[in-house]
Amino acid sequence: MPVFSLQTVHVDSYKLNVTSQNLLVSSVFSLNVTAENPNKAVALSFDPCRFHVLSQGLVVGLIRIPEFHQPPLSKNVSVQTRVLFERVNGVFGIRILGDVRAQVRIFHITLPKIKVALDCDLSVSESKISVSHEVYSMRWSHKQMISVPLNSQTVSKKCSLAILIQFRRRRQPQPALFIFGDSLFDPGNNNYINTSTLDRADFSPYGRTFFHRPTGRFSDGRLISDFIAQHAKQPLIPPYLQPRNDDEKINNNYHGVNFASAGAGALPQTFQGLVIDLKTQLKYYKREVAQLSRKKGSAEAARISSTAVYFFSIGTNDYISPFLLNSSVLATYPRSRYVEMVIGNLSTVVRAIYRRGGRKFVFLNLGELGCLPGLRILKPEREGGGCLKEASDLAKQHNKALNKLLAKMEQKLQGFQYFVYDFKTSLAQKITHPYKYGFREGKKACCGTGRFNGIFSCGGKRPVKEFNLCENPSEFVFWDSYHLTEKAYKQMADQMWSIPPTEPNSLRKLFICY
Repeated sequence: MPVFSLQTVHVDSYKLNVTSQNLLVSSVFSLNVTAENPNKAVALSFDPCRFHVLSQGLVVGLIRIPEFHQPPLSKNVSVQTRVLFERVNGVFGIRILGDVRAQVRIFHITLPKIKVALDCDLSVSESKISVSHEVYSMRWSHKQMISVPLNSQTVSKKCSLAILIQFRRRRQPQPALFIFGDSLFDPGNNNYINTSTLDRADFSPYGRTFFHRPTGRFSDGRLISDFIAQHAKQPLIPPYLQPRNDDEKINNNYHGVNFASAGAGALPQTFQGLVIDLKTQLKYYKREVAQLSRKKGSAEAARISSTAVYFFSIGTNDYISPFLLNSSVLATYPRSRYVEMVIGNLSTVVRAIYRRGGRKFVFLNLGELGCLPGLRILKPEREGGGCLKEASDLAKQHNKALNKLLAKMEQKLQGFQYFVYDFKTSLAQKITHPYKYGFREGKKACCGTGRFNGIFSCGGKRPVKEFNLCENPSEFVFWDSYHLTEKAYKQMADQMWSIPPTEPNSLRKLFICY
């Protein structure tokens, strides 16, 4: 993006009249602008052009810019121009609009002329006008307030104006989504593997709210990953194992693939043999990229990989499985060591994706696992059905280690970008204050049986056949013993997307800055 700095302003002629209600200006300015071209190999040649100056939607002046050339890495190309203002009335904003044709030369290759658009906003307020010994001063703002004295002399070089020049080009495809993880993101991969109904959701009443049929998603409707795809103007990202023909796999509008598997953990021994662990999901990703390379070429495959956004929801099953299976693993390893193993496996996968071009990563931290209905019931009833502290403590250690890992990666891996969604806080708020978020029930599941409907029996196809089903899932935070309702997932996805791309920790920034 070329940058233009306003160096000097000379007032050739002006007529200024300040009344109690109006500011009237007619003037001709001569401007000296310094053009900078930070590109190492790109030269730019601009045709003569004119830009319109608008105030309150009306054209009030004209800027004439002569032909000029910007060599690569140039900083001091001087451009002389004139601005003609007609009569301007009142407190007003100034907008400069126009197009100019430009020739681009990259190394020794000259490209066809393209059209360049300029759009710049400034403002002038009569409250900033002062009159003293026929010396007039205005305060103009462009991102920050800057002072410009008007006294028919050369203006101080403190005044600078950055003008953004944008090339109009063919719209690039949206970044693809590659999704990894567990049941929070699984859209139905487990439908295609030989696993138990404990790790499947391809039966009623799953999917009843939005799809009106079971899809394999562990909810009454869509998941966080589905809503994020919708926000990014993408279709629902398909399960990797869902049969697809070649046209669906590799087309001109490639959207990505979802590798997540309900029950999966970062550790291969988590529900081993029944789910697609994270290491296997990485293997599937490598196959997908290899197929992209064969079908679309290595350059396009590299572009897709480097601009894609990589979603992760992993770790929950690593920490809750020892409690559900009465495993001795937490007695075998110190808790801190066990967390290191989980984080270490996640780190290995992220680094492997980075080596293949991935740069933009999204993670959910872990909620207070002990507050899931399926773990609440492990606490004796006489203790009031509180959260299982041991499980929540593991999640807390995991979140701390995850933040430390990602900060380290950002420092050491060039171009590495990440966004962490605070799933923990968001879920805790909904559990503690359900009415504040439009729910009636924050602790009990909509579908299941036993205390808090915490027995994992939703659908009647698991070891316990009896189950209760609420009439309105949107009144509940939890859908079943371990998963949330579509309404809760949507609120979380909307919160993730609502952070402006100008903020340092923004999900949307990963979709538009590539």
